[in-house]
Order: sequence, then structure tokens, then C-alpha cells
Amino acid sequence: MCVTAVESRPAGAIGASSSPSHRPLGARVMAFVALTKPRIIELLLITTVPVMFLAEQGVPDLWLVFVTCLGGYLSAGGANALNMYIDRDIDALMDRTSQRPLVTGMVSPRECLVFGVALAVASTLLFGLVVNWLSAWLALGALLFYVVVYTMILKRRTSQNIVWGGIAGCMPVLIGWSSVTNSLSWAPVILFLVMFFWTPPHYWPLSMKVKEDYARVGVPMLPVVASNKVVARQIVLYSWVMVAVSLLLQPLGYTGWFYTAVAFVTGGWWLWEAHGLQNRAKAEVTGGKLKEMRLFHWSITYVSLLFVAVAVDPFLR
Repeated sequence: MCVTAVESRPAGAIGASSSPSHRPLGARVMAFVALTKPRIIELLLITTVPVMFLAEQGVPDLWLVFVTCLGGYLSAGGANALNMYIDRDIDALMDRTSQRPLVTGMVSPRECLVFGVALAVASTLLFGLVVNWLSAWLALGALLFYVVVYTMILKRRTSQNIVWGGIAGCMPVLIGWSSVTNSLSWAPVILFLVMFFWTPPHYWPLSMKVKEDYARVGVPMLPVVASNKVVARQIVLYSWVMVAVSLLLQPLGYTGWFYTAVAFVTGGWWLWEAHGLQNRAKAEVTGGKLKEMRLFHWSITYVSLLFVAVAVDPFLR
């Protein structure tokens, strides 16, 4: 399914009575911070630091943790800024993105582009010179995958955009492990797969909530092109695979009883919520009664608890 670019009002049409450089300094600083999407990066760091504890089988060097987090923030922030630069046409038409800095005119497109590229270069050099070059290439690969493969190629062309585009969000577990060991193993690969199968059932409930936004700009998120019953069935399928993969760490000897118990309990609750959403979709419940955002909010709690267990488990073995 191919979707053409959307014609929209120019970026900066909302409240842009003067050039960005003439705006208050404090507001401008906050706008550049907003370009990095800090709330999304928080989630990425939640999956990075615990893996460093697992790789170290204890407390990793705290300076290394700090530099890895800083490099991860710069890399993900650069990717997010470049994503906003590319998507500024559709962001201007979507309610959920109408206050982004390029739409309001707080930051100009050129400033955003330069900012994103600068963060990408800085993060790669920081990782390479202070951590190791394996981590640097992994971070750069994640950035390029998100910007080029997801944003430029997949997002406006296929309903499977978030499935494959989500690979970029899985990379922090590999980066966290490699920053400690300068190598990779099956443990981070398993956690990479957990995040890969987590991403669609995490994002599709939100897409169900705002599907009119996506439909308006021609972005074929799965809930736009498929019924709620189809989307819910896909959510359940991915959820079962995710929970099954999450339980592989213990049989392979990477974790002990604590992680396994947390993965089992939180995964069971996830499946309960996923099947509940599917049952409501089958009953053709719509509107607020569909309660799709319950699974979205739980998905964030789930991944937070699971990765806290990853960090704590080495101390209980």
C-alpha cells in the first residue's frame, strides 16, 4: 500500500508570528529538548541499564553507565529530531502532534535538521571514543534504521510499519550489553526479541485510540486498514510469542528464579489484558468501552518491571 506525501499548512503556521530565533530563550531551549522526545527515551534507557547489570552480573562501572545513557540519549534524540523533520507535513495535520516544535514554528526545519545530525555525530563519537566502537555502530545503526527504514520507507507505505520499524527500539538492549562486554551473546538477543514482539501490541492499542488521526494523513497503521477484531487478534498473537520468548533466559542459564517469577506473573497479566481487549473487540464494543488504552498503559509497566527484574536477578542468584 503506497501513500503519497500529505500537503499541509506550512510548519510554523500555528502561532508563528515571528521567526524562531526571536522567541524567548527558555521556550526555545524547551523546544529543542522536545525534539528529542524525552518520554520515549526514558523507556529506551529502562531497557539499557538493566542489561548492563545482567552483563556485569552485578553493578557495572557507574561512569560507563552514565556515558552509555548519555550516548543513548543523544542517539535516540537525534533520530527523533530527524523523524520530526521528515514528518513535519503530517504532524501539522494530526491532533496528537499539532504542538510539536516544527509545527508551532518554535524551531525551523533547518534548525531541526542540523540539530538532529549534530546529535547523531556526537553520539557516535561519544560511544566510539569513550565506550567502544561496537556500541557506536549499533547506536548509529539504530538511528539510521529508525530514520531511513521506518520513517522514510515503511511508515507511509505499509500497515506492518511498526512491526519492522520497531527494530530500532530493540537496539538499546544490544547496546547495553556491548557497552559492558564489547561483544554480544544470546542473552541480549533474547531480550531484543522480547522488545521486538512487545512493540506491536504496545503501539497498536494507542493506534486504535487515535486511528482517525492516522487515517486523516494517510498513514496506514494497522488499526486504520483493519477492523478492531483483526488488530486485537494480532495483539494476542504477538503477546503470546513475547511472553514465551521472555521465559527463555532462565533455561539458557542467564537468569534465576526471581526474573522467571516476574516474567511469568507480569506476562500472565499481560495475556489477561490482551485477551480482554480481544473479547471486547469480538463483541464489537467501540469507543471508551473498548478500553484499548488499558493494555497500552500496562505495556509500559510490564516492560519496566521485567527489566528491573533483569537488573535485580544477578544479586539473588
